[in-house]
Amino acid sequence: MAGGIPDAAQPPKGTDMDRRCVVTGAAGFIGSRLARTLLDEGWRVTGVDAFTDSYDPEEKLARAELLRSNPRYRHVRADVAETDLDAILAGVEVVYHLAGRPGVRDSFAIPEKYRHDNVLATTRLVHAARRTRSVRRLVYASSSSVYGNAALPFLEDGPTSPLSPYGQTKLEAERVCLGANGSELETTALRYFTVYGPGQRPDMGLRRFAEAALKGGDIRLFGDGTQSRDFTYVDDIVRATRLAAEADVAGLAVNVGGGTRISLNEVFELLGVLTGGPVSIQREPFARGDARHTGADLTRARERLGFQARVAFADGYAAEVDWLRERSLVTLRTGS
Repeated sequence: MAGGIPDAAQPPKGTDMDRRCVVTGAAGFIGSRLARTLLDEGWRVTGVDAFTDSYDPEEKLARAELLRSNPRYRHVRADVAETDLDAILAGVEVVYHLAGRPGVRDSFAIPEKYRHDNVLATTRLVHAARRTRSVRRLVYASSSSVYGNAALPFLEDGPTSPLSPYGQTKLEAERVCLGANGSELETTALRYFTVYGPGQRPDMGLRRFAEAALKGGDIRLFGDGTQSRDFTYVDDIVRATRLAAEADVAGLAVNVGGGTRISLNEVFELLGVLTGGPVSIQREPFARGDARHTGADLTRARERLGFQARVAFADGYAAEVDWLRERSLVTLRTGS
């Protein structure tokens, strides 16, 4: 529907029910949505996830359990940087590499874990995909963090200057992927811009803001609220990721964004409307590693992927707040 949340993707005509793909990070916020979409389209999906401690593993375990209810889904609990990837990739056509350690602030404290989970894991997966004859394409989930404080809008061929070890490891992994593009394997890197929606990671700002507002507590804000983000609804991200597996584009990075920059002060105004009252904000200094603004140039996404975001921020954030409200009610009813 125009301006709202689109219906689920319909299976393409002539779907081969034996087509196989791998989704790394399949128990994650985006990975689980992607895996469900692929299953709905008729693919056989192998999900790989190590259930790391980057945030509460219980949320990941619950998502994996839902995926396991589909007979075409197989889950492998494994660290991509250490497991036997040849066995996992045998007979697979497409690899969606979404696994990795997220988060800017933690990356300053434990940079070695970020290198292991983002750079080493990606390098091993790319090498394994190149030597697996059945694999034709690898789609890598990169990040707008590779740009740092570049001039707006961010251009794929423009400068990159990450502000954190997280952003640096995403850029290094992206270069590994794109550098492997060739006759043995086609690769594409999608630079995701601040993904949100129902199921969002608990460490991300939009979810933390909404949870605090729903409980009537203070929102902890790093900065003055004038910083802005190009927020992208999760279903739009999933659709772009699917398009990248089929479109005639390889060896390139492609921005995937919502198409509109929104300041955090504007987010708080909307949140007040969604939760029925003004929100209370506790302001603190700007956090190390956070970009002041992000904004995607989406020309390449439109021209090469045929992608344009469908979900307006107000609609998408309303869906996330509703999900959190229902989640809170369930917790109260069950006492867990």
